This record gives sequence, structure tokens and C-alpha cells, in this order.
Amino acid sequence: MNGTQWIIFILIVQIIHFLGTWKLYVRAGRKAWEAAIPIYNAVILMQIINRPKWWVILLFIPIINLLMFPVIWVETIRSFGRNGRLETWLVLLTLGFYIYYINYALDVDHIKDRSLQPKTATGEWVSSIVFAIVAATLVHTYFIQPYVIPTGSLERTLRVGDFLFVSKFHYGARTPMTTVAAPMVHDTLPILGVRSYLNKPQLPYFRLPGFTKVDRNDIVVFSWPADTVRVFFKKEKGVKKPIDKKSNYVKRCVGLPGDSLEISDGYVFVNGKQLELPGSAKPQYDYIIYSSKGVSSRLLKKIGVNDFTRVYSTKNLNQEQANAINPYIMGYNQGNANGLIKLYTKGEGIPPNVIKKYRLALTEETDRQRPAPLTDEMVSILRKDTSIDSVVRQIIPKGKRGVNLFPQNPDYQWNYSQMGPIYIPKAGTTIPLNLKVLPLYKKIIRDYEGNDISVNGNQINLNGEPVDSYTFKQDYYWMMGDNRDHSEDSRAWGYVPENHIVGTPIFVWMSFDNFTNSSGSTNKPWQWRPRWDRIFTTVNGDGQPRSYFKYFLILLGAYFIGNWFWKRKRHN
Repeated sequence: MNGTQWIIFILIVQIIHFLGTWKLYVRAGRKAWEAAIPIYNAVILMQIINRPKWWVILLFIPIINLLMFPVIWVETIRSFGRNGRLETWLVLLTLGFYIYYINYALDVDHIKDRSLQPKTATGEWVSSIVFAIVAATLVHTYFIQPYVIPTGSLERTLRVGDFLFVSKFHYGARTPMTTVAAPMVHDTLPILGVRSYLNKPQLPYFRLPGFTKVDRNDIVVFSWPADTVRVFFKKEKGVKKPIDKKSNYVKRCVGLPGDSLEISDGYVFVNGKQLELPGSAKPQYDYIIYSSKGVSSRLLKKIGVNDFTRVYSTKNLNQEQANAINPYIMGYNQGNANGLIKLYTKGEGIPPNVIKKYRLALTEETDRQRPAPLTDEMVSILRKDTSIDSVVRQIIPKGKRGVNLFPQNPDYQWNYSQMGPIYIPKAGTTIPLNLKVLPLYKKIIRDYEGNDISVNGNQINLNGEPVDSYTFKQDYYWMMGDNRDHSEDSRAWGYVPENHIVGTPIFVWMSFDNFTNSSGSTNKPWQWRPRWDRIFTTVNGDGQPRSYFKYFLILLGAYFIGNWFWKRKRHN
């Protein structure tokens, strides 16, 4: 909806409100015209229903207002003596239009000093729940949002199973563009599995003032620009989503608006200089580890490597044994000449207690070379180990075209290790526009900035007019995962528009190992194992992540001890 459409929509709402309440305003000792003045009529209504004037603010906050409108409808009819359960349901189910019946058909008196205390335990419970949801939605939408790391794209900086608190006020909270949506859920209703929002009406993009801007090396949560997925891991036709209902991704910002960025041998160069990552970053690259004695899984696990494949062999399995190991198996191969069945698992392998319980006759094969993503620290440890012959980094050479890569154009022979140079657009900057650079910016011009673009021979047309340049309307960013060779990021789908930025993680409040299984889906909560060293740790910053868990426990203990002494003193 554009500005004119919103003005018309607001005027219609005001007319509906006036027609349905003006007699009630008069019965409350006010003037009829007071029901017709936008905002002022809401202030007067708060006086009529004996509620604080600051509630008016909540009526104009997207999403919050969806929770407040039903409350106001109920409070309005109760201010005129309509307290019955049936009438409460009627006003809710008619979306407030039952007030028209009270306004025109019933002779009601205004109860000026009515009690605001719920008359039943159920009423008190409902009232508490409603305002708890309002408060939680306000915090969730404009201040802090919980987020869980589901994939390994930022390993080992952020781990699969890390639970984060994401600050929306650092960069300034993005006000909801989707005006009709369920509170505190994203794009899907839990259990029901259906869409949690209506596509229309939509508010224009607006961001509240923040106290900082996205900086280079910040870890950023953003709406995935390329998202057309209704449900992940399910093949079906894509859907068009509003910006604020696109799936949330978390990556590291390596390129800012106006930067020239290049990736050479997997390393990022910005404006001609290699990017220096903060001390808290632990980037990983793919290596092949060689050993004539075989590369031990135990050694890899000892140094913290978990993203590698283990191979077990066995002669046969009965049905009970097959069912027992199924949750840990990524695949199997039964076609060997020696009759052995090969079982493939992730680095966790098959737990020893499962092997023992089901009497599995398994032999783990130890290959002489094994691929694995490693940090610099892991590489250093392996190269010092006498059992390891060499550790060689895997780099895709220049000129070898990658798959699923930005831009989707054969003229650009790029890959994850070699890309660019590429200019990251800055608002207000004008670039020459020709057929060579068009693939780099076509999605921006068409999808993110709402233009109609076409090509006729060698001529580019913008909104029906021939052009040879383009001026960007907003800033863009380049996001990458620290797990460099296993991250779907800007190298796959391009730039992140400024209006897609959500916030930045401020700390990990909980972390679990064994969060996902071999298929990538989430394990049952009772299968998770806490990572105690990651609980209440910082995320961004130059130094190593620091845990504040012990300080939290001290404060929690002090609170309970102090509370016990206070109650004891009060009792005495």
C-alpha cells in the first residue's frame, strides 16, 4: 500500500469508529464530534473506559495493536454495563461490530467509576495472560528476539545448537511491514503448520533510530533476500513473502556499502586489503588430512573436529540392530565384493552404548586421507602431530565455474574460492549500466528497488525508458559464513538490502551439542547435551568469547539467599 492508500484506509477506520460509537461518547458526557477526530478520539475513549492514556500508543504500534483492539472492544462494552460472557464473545467474534448494536439499539448508561478488577479468577488469569503477551510481543518485535543456530555456516564461531539473544535496537528496530500477523511467531503457526500472516495490507519500510550502524565483521541477523520457501526441506512451488516474513539468516558482514570486494583463494579482500577478522572469529576452510597410518577419528574429535565422515563395516544386521543405528546413519553401501555392509555416519559416529546394547560387530575403517573443515588452530595441532603426514588446503582454481553461485550468468567464471572484484552498492551512488554489469545488479534494480527492467538488443530499458546508468536507492551489504566452504551466503544469492537487516546477536544464553541428527533435523530435547563453556558467552568483539555464566549463577544465588533472609526478617 502506498501513502495515499494508507490515508484512505485510516479515514475509513475512523469513519467506522465514529458511526459505531458516537452515541456512546454522548452517553459518557462527551461531544459526538469527539468520536470523529483521529488520535484525539482514542485519548477520549481511554477516559471513557477508565484506562491510562498511554494505551493510545499501543493502538498505533503494528502487531501490538492487533492484541489491543480486542481488549478495547471488551473494555468499551463493559464500561456501559455489558459484562455477560455471551456479549464478550459477540464483540470479539464480530470484530467489534457488536458495539454498533449497543450504540443504536440498547439504552445503556455509562459506568464512570467502574471497578477494573476482574470479578472471577478466570477473568484475572485471562487479563494477566493478555498483557503478558502484549509485553512479550513488544520486547520481541522492537528490542530482543531469541534465535537458534540451525546450520553450521558460522562454525566454529557460532555452533549448531547455540541459542542467541538478538538485539534489534543496536541498528534500530525495523517496524513490522506485515500488519496482520500472529504475535511472537515468524512465518508459520506452530503445530498447525500454516502461514501466520496476511500478505496485505503492508506498511512501508521504516527503521527506528539505532545507536550504531552495521560495521565490517559484525555478525548480523537478516531476512534472507532470496527466500521463497514456504517450508524448508519440502519440495513445492515457491511463494512470495513480505520482507519481514522471510526466513532469518545469520552471517558475518564482510562488505559494506561502497566497498570493492574480491575473494582470492578463499580469502576476502576489501578495497585491496585482506580482511582482518576479530579474535572471536574462528573461520574454517576445507583441508585433506594425509597419514600413511590412517587418520584417526579419535584424533579429529580430540582437537574439536566434528564435521567429518566415519565409515563402519559389518557382515550383517538384523532388523532390531538396523532400527537401533538408523538415527545415526547418513547412508550405507551393501554392494561390496567381500559381502560387508558399509555404514556412513557423521563425526559423532555410533554411540558405544548402542554398539554394546545391540551387540553390533562393527569395524571402523581408517582412511589414509580424510577431508574435513579446519580452523587455523586445528591445522597447527595436526601438523605438529607425528602420526599426520600432511594437511593440505583445498582451493578451487580460478576460471572454474561454481554451481549455485551469484550471479547466475555464464559470463562470470567464479566459484567459492575465487570471486570478484565486485562493487557493493551504496545509496545515492550512480554506476554505468551495460550488458556486462547488468547481471550483478539486475535483482537489485528489479526486485529490491521495484523497477521494470528489460533488454532490447544492446539497449537496457528502465521503466520503459532507455538508460545507460543507475542510481541506487538504498545501501547493500555482503554477508558470509565463517565456515567458508560450507556456507550458503552472498556468494550464492548476492547482496543483502538494508531493509532486510534485523539485528545483531549479543550473547549465547544456552548451547546444546547433539542438537541435530544425521538428516539435519532437530533431535528431541532430551537428546541434547549442554555445552557449559558456551552458556552466557559473548558473540561479537575483538577478543575471545567470554562466558558470564558463573557471574549469572552468583547473582541468582545472591537473589535467592537475600530473598530468604528478607522474608525471614519480615516474618520475625
